[in-house]
Amino acid sequence: MNDKYCPESTRLHEDKKRDKNWKRWGTYLPERQWGTVREDYSESGDAWNYFTHDQARSRAYRWGDDGLLGFTDRECRLCFGNAFWNGVDGILKERLFGLTNSEGNHGEDVKEAYFYLEAIPTHSYNKALYKYPQRAFPYTELIQTNQSRSKFEPEFEITDTNVFNENRYFDIEIEYLKHDANDILIQITATNRGPDPSVLHNLPNLFFRNTWSWGPLTEDSYTKPEMKQTDKHVVRTNHETFGKFLFLVDPHNTGTFHGILFTENETDMQRLFGIPSSQPFVKDAFHEYIINKRQNVVNPELVGTKCAPHYEKVLQPGEEWILRFRLVEEAISPLKGNAFGDHFTKILNDKRKESTLFYEHILPYKENTQQFLVMKQALSGLLWSKQFYNYEVKRWIEGDPGQPIPPSGRKKGRNTDWFHLFNRDVILMPDKWEYPWYACWDLAFHCVEFARMDPEFSKAQLTLFLREWYCHGNGSLPAYEFSFSDVNPPVHAWAVWRVYKITAPRGSRDTAFLESNYQKLLINFTWWTNRKDSNNRNLFAGGFLGLDNVGVFDRSKPLFAGQNLEQADGTAWMASYCLHMLVMAIELALKNPVYEDIASKFFEHFVSITNAINTLGGSGLWNDADGFFYDQISFPDGSSSPLKLRSIVGLLPMMAVSIITGETMAKLPNFKKRVDWFLKHRPEMSSHILQINQLEEYDASKNHNTWMLAIPTRMQLVKLLKYMLDENEFLSDYGIRSLSKHYEKYPFIFNYNGEDLQVNYDPADSTSGLFGGNSNWRGPIWFPLNFLLVEALERYHHFYGDNLLVECPTGSGNKMNLAQVSNEIKRRLSSIFLPDKNGVRPYAISLGKFAKDPFWSDNLLFNEYFDGNNGRGLGSLHQTGWTSLVVDCLRSLADDQNK
Repeated sequence: MNDKYCPESTRLHEDKKRDKNWKRWGTYLPERQWGTVREDYSESGDAWNYFTHDQARSRAYRWGDDGLLGFTDRECRLCFGNAFWNGVDGILKERLFGLTNSEGNHGEDVKEAYFYLEAIPTHSYNKALYKYPQRAFPYTELIQTNQSRSKFEPEFEITDTNVFNENRYFDIEIEYLKHDANDILIQITATNRGPDPSVLHNLPNLFFRNTWSWGPLTEDSYTKPEMKQTDKHVVRTNHETFGKFLFLVDPHNTGTFHGILFTENETDMQRLFGIPSSQPFVKDAFHEYIINKRQNVVNPELVGTKCAPHYEKVLQPGEEWILRFRLVEEAISPLKGNAFGDHFTKILNDKRKESTLFYEHILPYKENTQQFLVMKQALSGLLWSKQFYNYEVKRWIEGDPGQPIPPSGRKKGRNTDWFHLFNRDVILMPDKWEYPWYACWDLAFHCVEFARMDPEFSKAQLTLFLREWYCHGNGSLPAYEFSFSDVNPPVHAWAVWRVYKITAPRGSRDTAFLESNYQKLLINFTWWTNRKDSNNRNLFAGGFLGLDNVGVFDRSKPLFAGQNLEQADGTAWMASYCLHMLVMAIELALKNPVYEDIASKFFEHFVSITNAINTLGGSGLWNDADGFFYDQISFPDGSSSPLKLRSIVGLLPMMAVSIITGETMAKLPNFKKRVDWFLKHRPEMSSHILQINQLEEYDASKNHNTWMLAIPTRMQLVKLLKYMLDENEFLSDYGIRSLSKHYEKYPFIFNYNGEDLQVNYDPADSTSGLFGGNSNWRGPIWFPLNFLLVEALERYHHFYGDNLLVECPTGSGNKMNLAQVSNEIKRRLSSIFLPDKNGVRPYAISLGKFAKDPFWSDNLLFNEYFDGNNGRGLGSLHQTGWTSLVVDCLRSLADDQNK
């Protein structure tokens, strides 16, 4: 780490103190607004087909907007996006293309090559790369080939076509930087990688989000804004609540300048619905002007709500073409001679250096190392994943004044029990194309990794989801827009606790943040307890719980009458939830004794859950003969049947572990008194509470009152680890698989009501149609659960130390303590992104010949999940959110090396 003065740290401090609004602008523009629930006004709820990619260029969005690697303010009022044309495409490239859920053989999937290369928390410097083919974009080939493939075949990606052969593409690098909070400099650098001269049209778009076509809006003025050309190279914009900005075009830009085009960000009714548009200049004007050579579609008055300077140039092989622009608040606009030229260059170079300095400041590796590259791009991808998200459920269901009344069925359909929900915020997205909507449990992991970069934003995100306009009155948190009532794993408390500890050293932590969130988590915990323990046995359900197809059947659907599914993961999540509520109560009790009683409540609740999962009905969900936790079906007559499938579900009980030190216990006499009473009078429930003086090799100098609370006993933990660390079961060269490899040769079969249900080990894409088939928990490696497991191993080691050694891998004879096991798993996870002995990053195997191409190999993707056999990246391409947890893995490995 570099201790030099860091300008970005100063900007973060200024933003926190509200001295400067550094985060007003950022990479908040969605990559995809079409095909989302928010824009779906159909009766059937078919979002993908109601608003399609083909319609997107012609149809104004109601709840947001999108653009290609764009930039916007935090309320998405004034937006900047990119548009390109190679002279042969049938569509002006204004947004990323991908397949809908029904078009892809493994669900929806973006079919483009783009990379988030750099960003810092105030978005004072940002860089991304788009690879634009010089051949016609293969829209039809991508759709038809994927549709023709079965679920047993891999996805057909753009790199599988010939469109990039012979390097016939442009590398287009987009940089955004801030000279001041409202002074944005933009540089677009296009390079011809091909062997021949090739033409490129560049039309950077500036546009207002359409807020004026829907009647009075609760979130903004609906007065129509305006942009107007005031000089050959200047556009002046005016917005009632946003103020006046100037869009400056560098007069020294090279290439043929065809002038600035103007139109309106309004729907082309004629093209889409066969009825006249309200006025002649509409959203798709630039497409029609460039592709179909229609001169009369742009406004000759040089005024509108959308504009684009139009440049054209033939680039020679290897030639680089730079265009510069500036978007600046009119009141602080630089003098005409200082907007570009050397002044621009100096600001650009300074911001590049400041970005590097920021990462040197927070990362433990040198700039020229592969670890530094991986960590920087992972964190940059996380920053690029911030997106403006706008959704008011009540108005969405009831419709806008002056617009067609939504179908009556909507009042009984999707999200109708979330009338209170009002979202209009910049939120961390799982993936700005494939998942351009928040997912509550994804967000928890995002915030934990984000906390070391920008503590205030991380805390604000977690707090936001507990506020009354997000959290339901019954205590449930919104899952995601397809169904806010779906149940995600309850990791919010874990994230609050982790962020609280990460963001400041002991003694100076933000207790107000912790206490405020704790009060609301109590409501959410109560919802879980009341809704997800149907038999009041402390064995919890919850449905799919984020693990899609991990079960024998769809765990979200009800079983036959009177039957209930009792889930090892649902119960483990709740035990873990109890522990995090316990440790937070203890932390708060050190300053306010009132919380000691609450700590006692969660202590006893944890013990009850732990007792149930281990002993209810004889052995709970634990199978001692197999040494594993299983889900089970309970029947009305009181009997039960275990689903003896070895999946990551059965490993998750290991994550429920916490340490309470003797020093802490001594400061909480009321809590200790209650714990002592409970253990004395309920001895049958105390086997999973271990004191440090019960270890085999106890050091008498240590405090006897240090406790470990955990679901598994030492014996159970050892048995579980034997499976987890077996390379023929869960341990891959690249982390922990989500399903045992045993089922590759011996599929699991379960007869349920006369039907044989089968689960196979699928290390890559899903071969099951459960949950749309676009993700897979039957073999691949997922970072979030790997992260929780290695984190738990560290806590076990904190208690057991070298008193507990296990074989790693199982059967190798190589003994490790649990901290060493944790680091070994982190090493394997990290290796997914580091070049192997052949110079290939395992995740990039899917890129084929491009995996070692010098123009591709150092531009990284952070996929949703990874092949359980070879580490190949799968699922969404840019799920940097939780896959950015690789940063924590690499940081831990660096710390271990330093020790």
